[in-house]
Amino acid sequence: MRRGMSDDIYMKAKAWPFEQARMILRRLEIEKKRGIKRGDRPVIFETGYGPSGLPHIGTFGEVVRTTMVRNAFIAMTDGKIATKLICVSDDMDGMRKVPPTVPNPQELEPYLQQPLTDVPDPFGTHASYGAHMNSRLCAFLDGFRFDYEFKSATELYRSGAYDEYLLRALEKFDDIMAVMLPTLGEERRATYSPFLPISPSTGRVLYVPMKDVNAKDGTITFDDEDGTEVTIPVTGGHAKLQWKPDFGMRWAALGVDFEMFGKDHQDNAPIYTRICKILGADAPVQYVYELFLDEKGEKISKSKGNGISVEDWLAYAPPESLSLFQFQKPRAAKKLYFDVIPKAVDEYFQHLAAFKTQDETAKLSNPVWHIHNGNPPEFVPPVTFALLLNLVSAANASDKDILWGFIQRYEPAANPADNPALDALAGYAIRYYQDFVKPAKTYREPTDQERKALSDLTGRLRSVPKAEQADGEALQTLIFSVGKDHDFENLRNWFKAIYEVCLGQSQGPRFGSFVAIYGPEETATLIDQALTGKLS
Repeated sequence: MRRGMSDDIYMKAKAWPFEQARMILRRLEIEKKRGIKRGDRPVIFETGYGPSGLPHIGTFGEVVRTTMVRNAFIAMTDGKIATKLICVSDDMDGMRKVPPTVPNPQELEPYLQQPLTDVPDPFGTHASYGAHMNSRLCAFLDGFRFDYEFKSATELYRSGAYDEYLLRALEKFDDIMAVMLPTLGEERRATYSPFLPISPSTGRVLYVPMKDVNAKDGTITFDDEDGTEVTIPVTGGHAKLQWKPDFGMRWAALGVDFEMFGKDHQDNAPIYTRICKILGADAPVQYVYELFLDEKGEKISKSKGNGISVEDWLAYAPPESLSLFQFQKPRAAKKLYFDVIPKAVDEYFQHLAAFKTQDETAKLSNPVWHIHNGNPPEFVPPVTFALLLNLVSAANASDKDILWGFIQRYEPAANPADNPALDALAGYAIRYYQDFVKPAKTYREPTDQERKALSDLTGRLRSVPKAEQADGEALQTLIFSVGKDHDFENLRNWFKAIYEVCLGQSQGPRFGSFVAIYGPEETATLIDQALTGKLS
């Protein structure tokens, strides 16, 4: 819904989900001018999933970003045009290798190259390996309360839902081959077929050349694995398409209007589009996003294990922070490793705090509009995540009760029962500190200049009037004054010295805010311990 905003403000919104929503709207306008009658058919947003492995952060990214575009479209059209998000599992693909992490992997060896939905479930909970992985996907998406409709490629092929377009692909066999062959090496061209038959004798997905293609009868002829010539229909799940033709056929058969995919698909996107058009449909609006990199700048790979899983992220931060990371600059390569988590958490709450005072235009560009579909919560914690991390460090806090003692000094009315989000944030801070900050801490000795300044600071902190002890701005000014009085040419070096000598790290939140919540006397004691070498 428009939520009280003016009619045309959505059309001018600059956030990338609105840009994509406008492209979908233009697509519908072009359809109308061409006399194409959509009727009651909804605008289809699609995402794909490979069920050979568990859903991962890329799966989350595609669904959450696509949902953001869908929400922008709904707002732009005031909900007057029906929409649907579908998630298609490519579960009819042959199992290329047995995952080493499944129970008794050797028992799955006989099922190699069979469709994943024909491979037994090694976990013993579902009818097949594919069904097991599909259930994991749905549980994953349901956990984030995504609004989607699940579709199994196996069901689409075997139920006849794809039959019309499979027969059309058979009629256009030569046209599809003309698209595909130039993209293949010489050896592959000699045996390539867009159709992959399912062997009647072994049940395996076969990569074999066609001996005959009969569009009239809707059949293909090939040599089975034992050399026997076999003719089968392409309909009813007896065959499937190679992945590139399948991509374009799926767009046509499901009437997809929008799909986003990673940069690794970018070179193939024109192929998907041409095949979709060959089959008589217009390709959807497409959005290409950049892939994530690890801390070394290398592409994240599930097989390498050099990335962060969704579970990893959610162990240390709220899910909204992960959604923010996905929202920001999707067409720019970004490093995804554990060090980015604290920044993402604090940036999320900064955007949330700003939303309340922004005008209509600014709100539509604010990430929290897209994360919360225009209805962000009002809660903003009184302390930052970075500050909580420093409190954990300074107080050597091992549980949330210790942290809450300091929080309530700064915000007396706050308590865990009435502030579950802040309580959760305290728990995240303790876990993150223990796993990532504490092992990397390196305290250093102060220089003579720094030692004198720090000693001076302890005296001034102990003399702070009680009325100013929780005033972060006043305390920040005091700390600045000490740095100036001790001739630090660059006051950043003064604050860096405080962090490195007293907290064992090179940076942190505003130190005045830290003192306000930790306490001037406690901070002075911390500095004394650092100067006497009791922290290292």
